[in-house]
Amino acid sequence: SDETLTQLRTRIDQVDADLVRLLAQRFEVTDLVGLHKAANGLPPADHTREAELMARIRPSAADAGIDPAFCEQLFRLIVDEVVRRHLLIAERA
Repeated sequence: SDETLTQLRTRIDQVDADLVRLLAQRFEVTDLVGLHKAANGLPPADHTREAELMARIRPSAADAGIDPAFCEQLFRLIVDEVVRRHLLIAERA
C-alpha cells in the first residue's frame, strides 16, 4: 500500500541521514589525522593503511550481505576525499 511505501521511505531517509552524520564524524577524525600529518611532515596518503582498510572492508561487506566490490568502490571514494582534504590541510599549514 501507499502507507507501507511511505513508511519504508521514511526509514530509508533516516538511514541516509545517519550515513551522512557518520561520514561527517569520520571526516572530523581524519581531518585531525591530516593536521597531525601536516604538523609532522608526513605525506597526505598512506597507501599501506589504505590497503589494510580495503582488506578489512571486503570480508565485512560479505558478512553483511553487501557486494564486497561495491563496498570497496564506496570506500575508495571516501579515502580519495580524505586524501584531498589532507592535501588542503597541508597547503594551509
